Amino acid sequence: MSPLVVAARAGLSRGRIELRQSFTNAETLWGYLFPTVVLLVVMFFLRGAKVPGTEFSLGAQTLPSTLGMTVAFGGLVTMASILTVEREDGTLLRAKATPNGMFGYLISKITLVSGMTLVSVALLLVPGLFLFDVLALDSIGAWLTLAWVMLVGMVATMPVGAVFGSLLSNPRNMGLIMLPMMGLIATSGIFYPITAMPGWLQAVAQVFPIYWLGLGMRSALLPEAMAAVELGDSWRHLETLLVLGGWAVAGLVLAPVVLRRMARRESGSSVAARREKAMQRVT
Repeated sequence: MSPLVVAARAGLSRGRIELRQSFTNAETLWGYLFPTVVLLVVMFFLRGAKVPGTEFSLGAQTLPSTLGMTVAFGGLVTMASILTVEREDGTLLRAKATPNGMFGYLISKITLVSGMTLVSVALLLVPGLFLFDVLALDSIGAWLTLAWVMLVGMVATMPVGAVFGSLLSNPRNMGLIMLPMMGLIATSGIFYPITAMPGWLQAVAQVFPIYWLGLGMRSALLPEAMAAVELGDSWRHLETLLVLGGWAVAGLVLAPVVLRRMARRESGSSVAARREKAMQRVT
């Protein structure tokens, strides 16, 4: 068996163990449940509002959009956060010290973040389907659309999240990701139709994966007639695949280069220096 296969199997095993452990950690459980409850409450209060120009519930339209946002958040922010924390505490250095350790480490993080994202999506989707009976996954086509949008979305966002995690020197700098992320969420049609926004904001939003993930999820869960309120009066599946695929290719090309460069700079002295700075901030 080749060393890379051994490393990949070890990474998968480690990722599964870390995912199971996340269900026994109070802080991580709070991270699963609190955003879900907040989003469901927001959608509940939006249920009486209507999508402009229709009689369709704005809350019902918001649910699939937030599923897309959840996938993007998991790939971009959660991946970056994990890499940044484990770079500071020395986990990354220990992985670097073992044969093919960085490869196995990345497999474990992909497994962990994918599992966490799927759990977060399920926690929103299941109660949401009961809350809004106008939504349904009642056809094979809807399930297939949901599956490919999630899969391509995770591939499009997790490598980019790994790049962000490699570039940040410590977890206190996560605001450099969070602030732009909040801005993109606000302008990507997640909580209000993008067609009601200025044309230049629409153009900016369509560059990034959050809008396309929301659009893809809406195409899976909303009635076909709701495509009329989208840009181009269409679900634009081909464009969704092309944009998300473009981000996936860019991330997969860039991430290994940035990660290798970051790993080469890791040493015991650099980890110790970061810990010392962290202790000084605490005291």
